[in-house]
Amino acid sequence: MITAICPGSYDPVTNGHVDVITRSSQIFDRVVAGVVGTPQHKSPTFTIDERIEFVKDAIGHLDNVEVDVFKELVVDFARRWDARVIVKGLRVISDFEWEFQMNQLNRHLAPDIETVYVMASPQVSFVSSSGVKEIASFGGNVEELVPKAVAARLKAMFPDGRGGAPLSDQE
Repeated sequence: MITAICPGSYDPVTNGHVDVITRSSQIFDRVVAGVVGTPQHKSPTFTIDERIEFVKDAIGHLDNVEVDVFKELVVDFARRWDARVIVKGLRVISDFEWEFQMNQLNRHLAPDIETVYVMASPQVSFVSSSGVKEIASFGGNVEELVPKAVAARLKAMFPDGRGGAPLSDQE
């Protein structure tokens, strides 16, 4: 049985994340979506509990996928689950540059754990958590970009959008 992990901040989970997790579940016997508890390079918009619930809700139909939180190195998280594979999604060239660095560091720490990259499906290749949050914050519709529970929560957070900078001092 081959276990793979799909780590991420999932702040929030998008349809792109769901695509990668779903496709991974068709390749590996067991997949663990690992929600990082305290991302070092990001300030999460959503609490860890919200992010876990969003992911669980989005992938609940997948029988061989579990969700867990981690606060350790990703390779240590993989070892905790006896995973031999880390799955990462790639959308654009800048994703590759970052993931290439992470792969080399992870390989140094755990040469027995392989990283596999899944290219984003064309219909979600442009979707990012930060882009979704920005659209929602200005009152834009994100219903086709994220699971329903996430879209509803973003709508509640930004019911009218925050708007942009005034066009003049008189606005």
